[in-house]
Amino acid sequence: RLQELVRMFKERTEKAKEKLIDPDSSDEESVIAGEPSSSRSPSQVETQRRSAHGKQIRWIRACWPIRFPASIDPFTNILYVLWMFLVSAAWNWNVWLIPVRWAFPYQTPQNAPYWLLADYTCDLIYILDIAVFQPRLQFVSGGDIVCDKKEMRKNYMKTKRFKFDVASLAPLELLYFKTGINPLLRLPRLLKINSFFEFNERLEAILTKAYIYRVIRTTTYLLYCLHCNACLYHWASSYIGLGATQWVYNGVGNSYIRCYYFAVKTLITIGGLPDPTSLFEIVFQLINYFVGVFAFSIMIGQMRDVVGAATAAQTYYRTCMDNTIKYMTSYRIPKDVQNRVKTWYNYTWQSQGMLDEQELLTQLPDKMRLDIAVDVNYSIVSKVPLFQGCDRQMIFDMLKSLRSVVYLPGDYVCKKGEVGREMYIIKAGEVQVVGGPDERTVFATLRAGSVFGEISLLAVGGVNRRTANVISHGFANLFILDKKDLNEILVHYPESKKLLRKKARKMLNKGKKPEPKEEAKEPAPVPAASLKSETPRLLRAAL
Repeated sequence: RLQELVRMFKERTEKAKEKLIDPDSSDEESVIAGEPSSSRSPSQVETQRRSAHGKQIRWIRACWPIRFPASIDPFTNILYVLWMFLVSAAWNWNVWLIPVRWAFPYQTPQNAPYWLLADYTCDLIYILDIAVFQPRLQFVSGGDIVCDKKEMRKNYMKTKRFKFDVASLAPLELLYFKTGINPLLRLPRLLKINSFFEFNERLEAILTKAYIYRVIRTTTYLLYCLHCNACLYHWASSYIGLGATQWVYNGVGNSYIRCYYFAVKTLITIGGLPDPTSLFEIVFQLINYFVGVFAFSIMIGQMRDVVGAATAAQTYYRTCMDNTIKYMTSYRIPKDVQNRVKTWYNYTWQSQGMLDEQELLTQLPDKMRLDIAVDVNYSIVSKVPLFQGCDRQMIFDMLKSLRSVVYLPGDYVCKKGEVGREMYIIKAGEVQVVGGPDERTVFATLRAGSVFGEISLLAVGGVNRRTANVISHGFANLFILDKKDLNEILVHYPESKKLLRKKARKMLNKGKKPEPKEEAKEPAPVPAASLKSETPRLLRAAL
């Protein structure tokens, strides 16, 4: 906002300067617009030139914020990923079409300018990547992120990638003047393969389901092997002579489709191919068979790894569930208990996509776990009335100790009289506080954001046991906070500890019935001072 105010003040200053230089410029411009150009005076021409210059300066200032960044973060910059996609597309143009233009008669003198235009466009992309983007990539040195232009340029020029990138632009096209347009002279362009691999890494890092892209990429590798084999088969057929033998391509139909069909049948070893007749054909076919065996074994192994990585979590879930069922069967657990365990597994997997959230985050540092916990759970915990007014950092520390547990319909979360060791925060679903002689009377229904069990956990007034029965009404996902973890946190936040105990004490007193006040008893009537008794007669007689 300060930058916006500065920009507005600058525009205001420029307008004031223009008015001071020529206060009647607007009137003169309107007059000049109506007069012919020959009637303009030198002062008017100068005024118009200044105003045009001022407009040009304002236009340049407006475009000044839109400039190329001095340094680029290759891991988080989306624009860099898009640029790498463009470089990868240029590299794929060369990889796929150089063999086609060499083996098949698709490049002719009539369409050669179009091929050259596409080739030199890809070369321009290569040059921009080497001269503009790669020297601006940030790197880590000694734990620090280096953003200096000279250091980034030096770091790029020291890498092997720089040498390969420069070699990929070897100007072998100069030999066109002697040999003609030969696509094989562009083979050095394939040395920029590092850009293709980097694009794959950056793209997988931003995709939510990267395994789909891995499957597509592995399939593309297989198609490219078939593509190269088709080009080699057409070249061999042309070398021997189209239609010269029954093994070669006879020149009928679409040449690329027919040769690709031969490559598929050869590499997959389907069979039904014509027998080679000459030594050259036999050697070529044997190499095809060997390459097909190795290529398909590698592709099948990669596909298995990709699918296994994509379904690793589901495989772990099925393994845990099968082992649990096997354990219950071996110990003859009742069927109703087994069905409830199966229901818990199914619901937990469908709702969370995992069985234990904490196990997934154990490998991360505490700071990253805190950031994830704040983004996921802080919106729920911060709305809990019990924690409102507490130290914000105390809540952050508490978020790292929360455990998420799923309860099935009718499960007892806690029972009256149990020793309280946990506090519960409802993340999703509902729970009911029940009681009565049959334990079916519903006293209250608690929903998402509610807290219970805090009185026993904080041991307010010496109460360390559950004061009510709580059951799950439907499926309920609860956060559990252990007493040990809470005490370790509250040691460092004494003010929040006092506040929590005060709130818990109020909640405990709120649930008790007020004791009836004793009616003020009327004070017992004080007997009036008796009058002085008369002197006995015997005493008077003695006197």
